[in-house]
Amino acid sequence: MNTRLFAALFWLSCAGLLTAQEAAPATATLVSVQKIWNKGNHNAFTDLIRFQNLFYCCFRESAAHVGGDGVIRIVSSFDAKTWASVAEIKSPGVDLRDPKLSVTKDQRLICFMGGSIYKGTTLMGRQPRVATSTDGRNWSPPEKSLSEGDWLWQVTWVDSEKKFYGTVYNTHPTTAGPKEETEWTLKLYSSLDGKIWQLNAPWDIKGRPNEATVRVLPDGKMLALVRREAPGNNGGMIGSSSPPYRDWTWSQLKVPLGGPNFIVLPDGKIIAGSRGFGKTPGAHMVLFNMTATSLTPILELPSGGDCSYPGMVYNDGTLYVSYYSSNEGKASVYIAEVKVQ
Repeated sequence: MNTRLFAALFWLSCAGLLTAQEAAPATATLVSVQKIWNKGNHNAFTDLIRFQNLFYCCFRESAAHVGGDGVIRIVSSFDAKTWASVAEIKSPGVDLRDPKLSVTKDQRLICFMGGSIYKGTTLMGRQPRVATSTDGRNWSPPEKSLSEGDWLWQVTWVDSEKKFYGTVYNTHPTTAGPKEETEWTLKLYSSLDGKIWQLNAPWDIKGRPNEATVRVLPDGKMLALVRREAPGNNGGMIGSSSPPYRDWTWSQLKVPLGGPNFIVLPDGKIIAGSRGFGKTPGAHMVLFNMTATSLTPILELPSGGDCSYPGMVYNDGTLYVSYYSSNEGKASVYIAEVKVQ
């Protein structure tokens, strides 16, 4: 091979392995946004995935933000514009919440969700659930996983490890509840099948850590984006770790987060989504440029009030973001198409 051609190909291949710190800052432009579901009284807590050449969006449908028997609605689309309901996952007497979608190693769609038991609006107990499907339409009954009091927030498949990694928080780690304790625990777990989980690393984070997403960069490093809720100490956190993801380095953010998620794009850019506070007053669904130590807001999506909890898919050069918002009345589910440069 020509020496100059070899060198050019080498550096092009290296460009695809940019880390969070090396990637150029991203900019984002809103192409379109549409409301795709508002049939429930309260429609919220979304996730988004591509499976068998279709988009699948999941979310909780219930009477209100808290309490009641929430069901998980699954809607599907071939073009992210026309959506139809294809499934409903429910468990009588249980409020199913915070659904997250992934794909198993044997190519089944898997939905992770929390199962809460309420007496009115008082939480009496909760434990994660999991259901699977081969076609996105027919789902197994939700099965319990982990332990009572745990909340499995977000799950990601790491192909190099052939494992799922998920973050689990507990608001009453020493008393078993039901009253929330002063400090909460947040831990990283791993699983071969998404049902049986093993502790990978406890995270030494103070300030009531809870909702957290982990993703793996092309170089194998794992990043974590964490919400905290302690009064006066509620700035988010970003963590980083190398395999086997047991030792973590943490950076504290100045901004609070809600429903944090992020995606690593093919060019190395990292886009995060969360409830945030942008150019206009109040809470909004905000996209951020993310590095291993920082978040910088780059786009505020049409939203307000009770909002956030995005799902994110990058397909054919477009970033698709599912989220919910109450800025047009009751909480409804939206899909935004975003161009990132």
